[in-house]
Amino acid sequence: MLENYFPVLVFILVGLAVGCAPLLLGRILAPHRPDSEKLSPYECGFEAFEDARMKFDVRYYLIAIIFILFDLEVAFLFPWASIFKEIVATEAVRFFGFIEMMVFLAILVVGYVYAWAKGALDWE
Repeated sequence: MLENYFPVLVFILVGLAVGCAPLLLGRILAPHRPDSEKLSPYECGFEAFEDARMKFDVRYYLIAIIFILFDLEVAFLFPWASIFKEIVATEAVRFFGFIEMMVFLAILVVGYVYAWAKGALDWE
């Protein structure tokens, strides 16, 4: 029974070796000559003038989420467009395929209008 799990164990060990070996080799073989410039927080030539954990406006995240949402919804249009000739060629599916996509686009437009009405797309 345990011999069935041996290939899995070998796979895990090889994966760990492939992942850890370059890190260990780099640590052992790479030159280690730290100086004050390399140990500074930023290597851009001047010290940091502001906290790295500064707060972003919530609207930035809202715009990013809305972009991802609409981008993914538009990605759902590509499969439909790629089989559009087959949808139109089949008499039984022609009307259903069209109505189905129009309902999807209507939901997309309603979401866009709602976001616009709530001011989620305004950047002041």
